Amino acid sequence: MAFVQLFEFFSIILHKLFNERYFRLMKKILFAVLMLANMTLCFAQSGTNSPYSQYGFGVLSEQSSGFNRGMNGVGLGFREHNQVNNLNPASYSSIDSLTFIFDAGVSGQITNFSENGKKKNAKNADFEYVVAGLRLAPHVGVSFGVIPFTNVGYSYTNTGFVNNLKTSSFTNSYSGSGGIHEVYLGFGWEPFKGFSFGVNGGYIWGGYNKTLVNNYTESYANTLTKNYMADVHSYKVDFGLQYSVKLAKNDQLTLGLTYGLGHKIGGNARCQVIMRNSQTSVSDTTNYPKKDGLNLELPHMFGAGFAYNHANKLKFGVDYSLQQWSKVEYPEYYTVNDLPVYALRKDMFKDRHKVTIGGEYCPSATSKKFLKSIRYRAGVSYATPYLKINGADGPKEISASVGFGIPIINIHNTRSILNISGQWVHQNSKSFITENTFRINIGLTFNEKWFAKWKIE
Repeated sequence: MAFVQLFEFFSIILHKLFNERYFRLMKKILFAVLMLANMTLCFAQSGTNSPYSQYGFGVLSEQSSGFNRGMNGVGLGFREHNQVNNLNPASYSSIDSLTFIFDAGVSGQITNFSENGKKKNAKNADFEYVVAGLRLAPHVGVSFGVIPFTNVGYSYTNTGFVNNLKTSSFTNSYSGSGGIHEVYLGFGWEPFKGFSFGVNGGYIWGGYNKTLVNNYTESYANTLTKNYMADVHSYKVDFGLQYSVKLAKNDQLTLGLTYGLGHKIGGNARCQVIMRNSQTSVSDTTNYPKKDGLNLELPHMFGAGFAYNHANKLKFGVDYSLQQWSKVEYPEYYTVNDLPVYALRKDMFKDRHKVTIGGEYCPSATSKKFLKSIRYRAGVSYATPYLKINGADGPKEISASVGFGIPIINIHNTRSILNISGQWVHQNSKSFITENTFRINIGLTFNEKWFAKWKIE
C-alpha cells in the first residue's frame, strides 16, 4: 500500500472519530507521522549485519518504545498515563485526558562476530519507531504509529576446497536486505474500574531479497546464483487485556494478557536459479515455482505478564511470551530424487519462548530537583531460538539493558521525556557464530497539554 493510500485510509477513520476541529489537527499529525516513517524507512541503514538474518523472516525486531527499552522491553502489565505502551493495547485507556503523546526513537549499535577464534566488528544505525497516543473519550484511548517487525541485512563470503583437494577451491558469497514493518491503529477501553481491553489493527509490508553466488577457481566451472525474494502486503491484529487491583493504598498490581493472530500473509515467495557458463557466458534461468509464488505465514503469539506499582516511584514487571513458529510452514529450495524443488516445508522453525524482567525507579516525578525526577530503569531477558539451521537449533539470546528517563523542563513543557538506554544482546549457538551487540537507544516522548481548557477569571 502506497503512502497516499495509507494516509487516506487512516484519515477516513479519524474523521469518524473526531469533530471537525480535532480532525484537522489529527490529520496534520497523521501526515507528519507517516511522512517521517516513509522518509526514515527509505534512507535509514539496515538495523542488522547478522548472518542469522538470512534465515526465515530475519532477525525479530524489538517492537517496544523508548521507556520499555530501558527495562529491556518489559511492558505487558504497565499502564502509563504519559507514555505509549503499544506492547499491550489495553494500556491506551490509561492515557492522560489532557495530553497528546508523540514518541519517536532511533538506535545505533556495534556488533562483534566471533567464530573459530576469528572476530569482526560491524556498525549499524536504524530508525526504530514512531508512535502517538491520546485520550479519545472517558476511559477510551487511541494510539497509532509505525513499528518494525523483522530485519534482514547481511553480506559475507566463505571459501573452501572441493572434495578436500587443494587444487580446486570455491567461494560462496551471501548477501541480503529487507524487513517487514507495521503501521497500526489501536484502541483501549476501560468499561469498568480495573478492567481494560484493547486491539491494534495493523498493516504490514516489506519483504526480502537474498542472494547466494557460488564461484569456482576453474575456468570451465559454471557459476551458480540463487535469488530468494518475497513481497509482503497483509494485515496484523493484536488483542490485549489488563486487570488492575489495589493491594494497599500505594500499591497496585496489574495483570496483562496479549494475543496476536496467526495467519497467511501472502508474500509471493519465489526462487530464481541462474546457471552461467563461464566459457560461453551464456546463462540459463529457472524460476520456482513456475506460476504463483508461495504464501508466507505469521505464527500465533501469546503474552502474559504483571506489573507492580508502588506510589508511582517503584515499578517492576515480568513478561512471558510464546510465538508458535513450529506450526509455520516456510519455503525452501531442496532436491527430491535429484530434482530441484522449491516448496513449503514444516519443521523449519521452533517455538520461541521469552522471559523479561525489568523495572523503573523514580524518587519523585514532580520534584524540581533534577536527579530526583529522573527515571532509572533496568531489565534482563532470555529467549530461545525460533530458527533451525541445517537441522540444528539457532542461537539463543540473553540480553540486558539500563536506561534513564530524563524530564525536559522549561517554561512551556514539564511533561516531555528523553529516554536513553544502553543494551547488550548476546546470541550464541554451539554450531554457529557468536554475536555480542552493544546498542544505544534514544527516544523522545513529546507530551503536551493540547486539550486543556483555559479559564478566564
